[in-house]
Amino acid sequence: MSKRKQDDAENEIDNDDVSLVDVDFEFFDPNPDVDFIALKRLILQLFQSDAELFHPHQLADLILSQPLIGSTVKTDGRETDPYAFLTVLNMHVHQNNPSIKALIAHALLKSANNLPFHAALQSLVGPAGLESMNHVGFIFCERLINMPVQVIPHMYRMLADEVKWAIDDNEPYVFTHFLIFSRTYRLSPEEEAEMQAAAPQAKRHRSSAPTQSSAGGVFSFHHEDEYIQKFALHTLEYPFTGAQPREKDSFGLEQGGSMMLMPADKLPELIARMSEAYADRNKSVLVLDSCVYGSNSHELGLSLIEADDKNQVEAAVGGRQGSVESARPAAVVDDIPDGGYGREIVAG
Repeated sequence: MSKRKQDDAENEIDNDDVSLVDVDFEFFDPNPDVDFIALKRLILQLFQSDAELFHPHQLADLILSQPLIGSTVKTDGRETDPYAFLTVLNMHVHQNNPSIKALIAHALLKSANNLPFHAALQSLVGPAGLESMNHVGFIFCERLINMPVQVIPHMYRMLADEVKWAIDDNEPYVFTHFLIFSRTYRLSPEEEAEMQAAAPQAKRHRSSAPTQSSAGGVFSFHHEDEYIQKFALHTLEYPFTGAQPREKDSFGLEQGGSMMLMPADKLPELIARMSEAYADRNKSVLVLDSCVYGSNSHELGLSLIEADDKNQVEAAVGGRQGSVESARPAAVVDDIPDGGYGREIVAG
């Protein structure tokens, strides 16, 4: 049985490159029997060229060893691959796990030039910090490229509920802080100007458009990072250790990582802010598109495009052969069963 399920989309775009697809988003507990390969791919996607530093096979095993904490998003039942994954691991409890050891070492190394952030991490996950009662939760959050951001507030709300239930059962999920890793990309002024000029008007004003971070020209792949940063004590963008130098005219994006340290008691406020921010999509359609990210890598993604009619969809996907045969605005579901998680957007 799924945790939550969104209504069906009903139309298709008959196009060689772009098509409107019927999608049911269902929320499930992690499934150790099915999710391992897809989860490992998401770990590789999140950490990119640094992923092998964190022993992705063992990290996936560790995440799936606690199937009652966290959520996956799927479209065709529990036995299929997840499109999105969110969970939390106790870095103190698992401090001897090779993956957690590597994550701690990585965080301390990358923060070395940011003295306030480094000092905070030392006090929490340094040798002395790991002996304290101030436990840090490592939040793992990754999803298919262009997966609609509307699923994220629901996943975080379910995580908060599951952590509360685990604490009620005297399980070790009492956290003082959360450490969240994300990934970024950097654009030169020329690339940024090109992207803005090429973007259709409807997409330029999307409320979830990537927001420039504190470092000039750096943007996050995860739209929700904009809100996490508002509640974070410290935020840091950094280059991947294993990244190859990018030549001026090379294909793809220059990617990097980011870390955010957030007080655990700010999680309810964060969820409320994200829910509000991503609950205003009255007119959207889901488009299945072939996207290019990184050097010579192709990833299939779900794109959420604001549009009133098929002409706006054609404009948004822009420049491809063929035409959009049908499209209509998304529905807004106000009454969600099982207590509900506020307004939920579905493509229609």
